[in-house]
This record gives sequence, C-alpha cells and structure tokens, in this order.
Amino acid sequence: VQILLKLWRNGFSLDDGELRSYSDPTNAQFLESIKRGEIPVELQRLVHGGQVNLDMEDHQEQEYVKPRLRFKAFSGEGQKLGSLTPEIVSTPSSPEEEEKSILNAPVLIDDSMPATKIQIRLADGSRLIQRFNQTHRIKDIRDFIIQSRPAFARTDFVLVTTFPNRELTDESLTLQEADILNTVILQQLK
Repeated sequence: VQILLKLWRNGFSLDDGELRSYSDPTNAQFLESIKRGEIPVELQRLVHGGQVNLDMEDHQEQEYVKPRLRFKAFSGEGQKLGSLTPEIVSTPSSPEEEEKSILNAPVLIDDSMPATKIQIRLADGSRLIQRFNQTHRIKDIRDFIIQSRPAFARTDFVLVTTFPNRELTDESLTLQEADILNTVILQQLK
C-alpha cells in the first residue's frame, strides 16, 4: 500500500485526508512510531500484514489547506438478486486498469469459442480480472495466478467460489462444468 504523509505547520495528513493535530496523543504516538522506523499500528491494521511504502512531504512552512475532492466513479461491487449463486458484478477502478490486466494476461484465448471473465481476489488483497474460454480448466486459473504473481508459486493455496462458498478441488473441470462463468473466485492460503 502506498501512503503519502504530509507534514504541515499545524498538523499532518495521510494522502488527501483530514488534518491531524500534532497535540493529539494518538497522532503523536503515530509520528513517534514513524521516527523509530516502525509501521504505526493504524497502518498495520490497514494493510493486514502487507507491505507499506510511506512517502513524506514537508509542508511545515504552510498551513493545511483541505484538498478539493476529485470525482471518482463508483468502484464497488454488488450481487445480482434472484439467482441461486449470485454473480458478483464489479467495476474496475478504470477501464484502463481492466484493459491493462487483460493485455498483460498470459492466457491464450480462442476468439472462435465462447469466453467468460473471471475476477480473482488474491489472498494479498489485490485482484485480477481475466478472460478465459469456457473450456479452460480450473487448473488454468491456478496457472494464471502463479504467472501473474510468481510469489504464489511457492505458496499452497486453494480456489473458492463466493456465496455459497465451495472449494474448487477438481482442477480438471472446465469453467463451464464447474459453473463459475462470469464469477468471482477467491484465493485462500492453506
């Protein structure tokens, strides 16, 4: 996670967040952790044990000015109602992000065959979106994860469907046979 700490004359802010007073004991403890070279507890909870890259900007000659809010399109997710196994509908942060994840994909797609998009939520909190042919196998999803994130090659993990949770143990099944077309798959570490 990338975080920008801005030091102002009258306090500090994280990214484009609210001003935090230097006199607040919680904020003083936060800054003291950073001075000692430690990750503050607040940030540890935010990244769930992941890596934190902290950049700092010195604006101590200036008073804090609240940044203008930028419009950001809805980037959440929802569930389709009226289905026994809901399909997760999600929009990527930007069309470029989705296009980039598809362009970097090491999966060969046969355009003459039916295709599907699978969103994979990784154990590290990130996500991948990839097109597959419906005849690709669950093993192809596993291989795609390892090719996209080589760190998982040495990690034992399982693939699980979202509600209702079902572990995909038979990796020889096609995506169509496993009934996971246009869905979200979760990676869980063993």
